[in-house]
Amino acid sequence: MVARLSTKLLNICISSICKAKQVAKAEAVIIDGIRLGVLPNVVTYNTLIDAYCRLDCIDAGYYVLSRMKEAGIAPNVISYNSLISGAARKCLLSSALDLFDEMLRAGIHPDAWSYNILINCLFKLGKPDEANRIFREMVLGDLHPCPATYNIMINGLCKNGYVNNAIMLFRNLQRHGFVPEVLTYNTLINGLSKARRMGTARRLLREFKEAGYEPNSITYTTVMKCCFQCRQFEEGLEILYEMRSKGYTFDGFAYCTVIAALIKIGRIEEADEIIRLMQHSGIQPDLVSYNTLMNLYCRQGRLDDAMKLLSDIEKEGLECDKYTHTIIIDGLCKAGNFSGAKQHLNYMNTLGFGYNLVAFNCLLDGLGKAGHIDHAMKLFESMEVKDTFTYTIQVHNLCRARRFLCASKIMVLCINSGFRILRATQRAVIDGLCSIGFTNEARKLKLKLRVARLLQ
Repeated sequence: MVARLSTKLLNICISSICKAKQVAKAEAVIIDGIRLGVLPNVVTYNTLIDAYCRLDCIDAGYYVLSRMKEAGIAPNVISYNSLISGAARKCLLSSALDLFDEMLRAGIHPDAWSYNILINCLFKLGKPDEANRIFREMVLGDLHPCPATYNIMINGLCKNGYVNNAIMLFRNLQRHGFVPEVLTYNTLINGLSKARRMGTARRLLREFKEAGYEPNSITYTTVMKCCFQCRQFEEGLEILYEMRSKGYTFDGFAYCTVIAALIKIGRIEEADEIIRLMQHSGIQPDLVSYNTLMNLYCRQGRLDDAMKLLSDIEKEGLECDKYTHTIIIDGLCKAGNFSGAKQHLNYMNTLGFGYNLVAFNCLLDGLGKAGHIDHAMKLFESMEVKDTFTYTIQVHNLCRARRFLCASKIMVLCINSGFRILRATQRAVIDGLCSIGFTNEARKLKLKLRVARLLQ
C-alpha cells in the first residue's frame, strides 16, 4: 500500500512538472524516486511521453518506450496514442502510420482515439478520401466511433470543401440514433458559413433550437459573421440583438466582427455605439480590436484619436503589425497629408517591417484621387514591387486625369508582367482612347488584350 501510494504521489509530481514544461526536472524526479525505492509505472512513463510529444521532441518520447521495456513495463495504447498524436501535430503522416503499425505488431489494440488522431491528421494534410477510408474501417470493425470521431469527420469534410458530404454524414448519423452535441452543430454551422451557405446555416440554427439546445456565443458569432460576409447586414444585426437579449457576453472577436461590418456599410454612429459598449464591458482589446477601432477613426477623419490608439497599443505591450501602420498611412492619405504618409512609411522601414506593398498602393491611390497624378507617376516608377492592384490603381487614376495614352502603356506593362486588369478598366481605357481620337492605339490595345487572354 505504501509503495502504491508513493508511486501515485510520484505520478502527481511528474504530471505537475510536465505541465510546466520542465521535462528535464521530471526526469530528475524519476531518478530520485528510483533511488528512494519508489518505482515508476506505466502512467509515469506515459506522462513523460506525452510531455515530450507536446514539446515536439517525438524522438525523445519514442526513446522512453525502450526505457519502459528495459524496466519491464509494457507500453499500452495510451503510450502509442501520445506518440501518434505528436507525429500528427507536426503532420508527419508516415511516422504516425509507422507507429500505428508498430502498435498492431506489438499486439496492442487501437482504441477510438488512435483512429481519431489518424483521421484528423489526414484531413489536415488534405487527404479526405484516406480519412474516410479509416472512418469506414472503424464503422465496419469491432470498434465503434465515439461522438468526437463524428465531430472530427464533419469538421474535416467542411474544411476540405466537402460541405454536402458533411451534411449527408450528419443526417445519416441522426437516422441511426446519434444525438448531436452543441459542438457538432457549431462545427457544421461554421463549415456552412465559410462556404457562404447562409440559408442552410440559418435553417440548421433553427433546428438546433427546436431540438432543445441553447446555442452558445460561438454559434451566434459564427452565423453573425457569415451574415456580414454575405452582405446580409440586417440579418447579422438581428443575431447581434438576439445575443444581447439572451445576456451573452461578447468577446473581442464578436465586437470587432460587428464594428467592421457597420464600418463597411457606412453606419458609423452605430459602430461608435458598439465601441462604447465594448469599452464599458471591460473587454481588454487585442491587436485585432485596436486595428478595427483605428480603421473606424481613420474613416471618420479622427487621425488624432487613431494616433492615440497607436500609443495605447505600445503601452499595452502589444506589437503593431503591418496592417496597423497601413491603416494609419491610408488615413493620412484620405486626409490629404501625403508628406505625413511618406514619413510614416519611412518610419515603418526603420522598425524592420520591410517593403509594405499595401501601404504603397494606399499612397499611390491617395495621390491619384487628390489629382497629384505626376507625383503618383513618380511613385509608381520608383516602386520596387508591383501587383495587379498597383497597376489597376494607376490606370484608374490616369483615366480620371484623362491621360488615356499613358494609361494604355501602363496596361500593356501590366499584361507583360503577367498580371490581369479588370474588364471594366480595360473598357474605360479603350473608350477613353477612342474619345480623344486615338482609335489606332485603341485597336492595338484590343489586339494585345485578346492575345494575352489566349495565352492565359
